[in-house]
Amino acid sequence: MTVDVVTRDGAQEHLSDDALADLMARLRGPLITADDPAADVEPVPVWNAMHVDRPAVTARCTGTTDVVEAVTFAREHGLLLAVRGGGHSVAGFSTVRDGMLVDLSPMRGVQVDPGRRLVRVQGGALLADVDRETQAFGLATPLGRVSETGVAGLSLGGGYGHLQTRLGLSCDNIVEAQVVCADGRIRIASAGSNPDLFWAIRGGGGNFGIVTSFTFRLHPVGRVVAFTGMFYPLEDLPDVERRWRDHVVIAPDQVTSFIVTMTFPAAPEMPEVIHDRPVAIVGGVYCGDPDDGMRVMQPLRELGTPLFDMSQPMPYTAVQSSFDPLFQRRSLRAYWKSQYLDELTDDAIDAIAGRALDRPAPLSLVNTFHIGGAVHAVGPQETSFAERSAPFMVSIDTNWSDPAQDAAAIAWGRAAWEEMTKYGNGNVFLNFTGLADESVHEGLDSAFGRNLRRLGQIKATYDPDNLFQVNNNIMPAE
Repeated sequence: MTVDVVTRDGAQEHLSDDALADLMARLRGPLITADDPAADVEPVPVWNAMHVDRPAVTARCTGTTDVVEAVTFAREHGLLLAVRGGGHSVAGFSTVRDGMLVDLSPMRGVQVDPGRRLVRVQGGALLADVDRETQAFGLATPLGRVSETGVAGLSLGGGYGHLQTRLGLSCDNIVEAQVVCADGRIRIASAGSNPDLFWAIRGGGGNFGIVTSFTFRLHPVGRVVAFTGMFYPLEDLPDVERRWRDHVVIAPDQVTSFIVTMTFPAAPEMPEVIHDRPVAIVGGVYCGDPDDGMRVMQPLRELGTPLFDMSQPMPYTAVQSSFDPLFQRRSLRAYWKSQYLDELTDDAIDAIAGRALDRPAPLSLVNTFHIGGAVHAVGPQETSFAERSAPFMVSIDTNWSDPAQDAAAIAWGRAAWEEMTKYGNGNVFLNFTGLADESVHEGLDSAFGRNLRRLGQIKATYDPDNLFQVNNNIMPAE
């Protein structure tokens, strides 16, 4: 009996029982084939219901040595390899059809060193795992806005979040990483060890190896932060967003703010006035004293006549998980595209509002994020994450549930994004990129700019045969 697995060149490798048994003997975690009942019981399922392809074989890793053995096996057999950390890839990179999956989801350990203000995080950890442990000491590292997101994919691709304006991107706070490279060797990437690899993984995604652990810098962020959450009628968005724009560009760096547009579901714990109502949610988090933060962010509560105001000092972990109920795993099909703006003009705001009022499904979102402060304090060549100057980003998060709507929803997302390119600087954020029939190389030029050439050279050093290609794929330089 054999298991057929797709290879990197699109052919098939016939893996014998003996070959699989040999790999199984070298793993501490389970090796699961597609017809194994255990394949239906995933510790961390993929998030995007559009991309639920089943791998032919999955190595569910319990530690770095398992990852080494799985990578070695995939390389020796020429297999098409994907990696799953938190499973939250919008583009579907958390799985692979008929290939081999290295699944890090059992590797969720978090170890805090409060004295040195460092935290070591395994590659399968979710944001909630990190926040839970670090907040026990009143500390945090900048992570994303949905606590079910995987730390690895978020951080390797940049990592925007509620603390970004004060403390920078997730990738800016990595001080060290343990990386299993294509040759099976375990390398430490830091400023003093393999600095080229360290530069590349801070924004370059999973192109250079599998990160089995990160060490992040921690900051004193109390267990309670000031939070602004204003629900305005969506039809008021043009005026609300103009006032928001004028305020956030002069707000102190302690404030990170955004606008989310959606049709809010009839959540029983929320007031009926916003049930099934199209709304513009103005969110803000203050990194500092909560009482000071509520005073500083008061202008965000006066942008119009709100339907509901949930602004208050709030546990940081509650802020981090506040959007979780809207993004349940495998409940939504998703196709996202983003655009950075050097200026949020009135015409751009009108275009955003027009699209927000004409979304294809209730949980399709048209979002505007303010970016500045610590994000802009890092030079565009200091890390591989190159976009360090645009003050705004618009994200078209096309989310829907009915597979019959796939074509129409994707077409809407593309059209909305094309319209926003009239106002943008041409650069995109790769973590907010969906794939339908696009190439895995889509958007690399605009995301990395001048850094792409160096990334290709580093790719040639650490992964010359492009073993790690199920990602926003950077080709090895010739």
